[in-house]
Amino acid sequence: MNNENLKTIVRDKYSEIANQSREQNQSSCCGAGGCSTVDYTIFSEDYTALKGYNADADLGLGCGLPTEFALIKEGNMVVDLGSGAGNDAFVAREITGPTGKVLGLDMTPAMIEKARENADKLGFNNVEFRLGDIEAMPIGGNQADVVVSNCVLNLVPDKKKAFSEIFRILKPGGHFSISDVVVQGQLPDGLRNDAEMYAGCVAGAILKDDYLELIRQAGFKGIQVQKERAIQIPDDILANYLSAEEIRQIREGQVGIFSINVYGEKPTESCCEPGCCS
Repeated sequence: MNNENLKTIVRDKYSEIANQSREQNQSSCCGAGGCSTVDYTIFSEDYTALKGYNADADLGLGCGLPTEFALIKEGNMVVDLGSGAGNDAFVAREITGPTGKVLGLDMTPAMIEKARENADKLGFNNVEFRLGDIEAMPIGGNQADVVVSNCVLNLVPDKKKAFSEIFRILKPGGHFSISDVVVQGQLPDGLRNDAEMYAGCVAGAILKDDYLELIRQAGFKGIQVQKERAIQIPDDILANYLSAEEIRQIREGQVGIFSINVYGEKPTESCCEPGCCS
């Protein structure tokens, strides 16, 4: 599959999810769509205690709580990549307040429509949702104080380009806080080659060390993993892709799938593009 095919798969799947409620996603046999082999809610964490939480915007698609670690300040300009129905954007807006701005970017028109409807119901005039590709963001350079993203970068085929774009849109001295899925060890071919598992955040995940190296190559400093937790995918889902021996290897820790929250800063003095001063 080439990059454009992968994007089409993700866009189609998340269009389907956008038209279902969180309850529908959870009550269907295996997650989004009823006949899906992936449960999209396995990765998610509980948002309900966070200020700014809006149940209509929570489709259970994240794998962390990036705003919890994002050091957002009142008046900040925050960009949420892969903003979905607006869940993280609305939590960020609660922190940045009416004097700040939150821009949500998503490549799925159905998600943009749903997020805009939610923003209208809440009466927010400083939250914008924009259709666009993370690999080529329709956002000017040096605009954002903070970038957040929740379980989305693993869905981007060209992660190097994505981190370069994050670097570009951040102001000097700005930072990101991203929740994402990474792996340790070599994923079995059955997972890595399946389009459904790509859209479900697993097949698109890369090695943790490679992920952090891409961030370094983009020019970021002060990189740290703020939180890490193992993802436990039920055997009945894995059995659609793996042999009993491959499942055993995952259970014994030879291959691990993890949610991480990672932080990085754009240097205050940057001569031009990432890497040009090295």
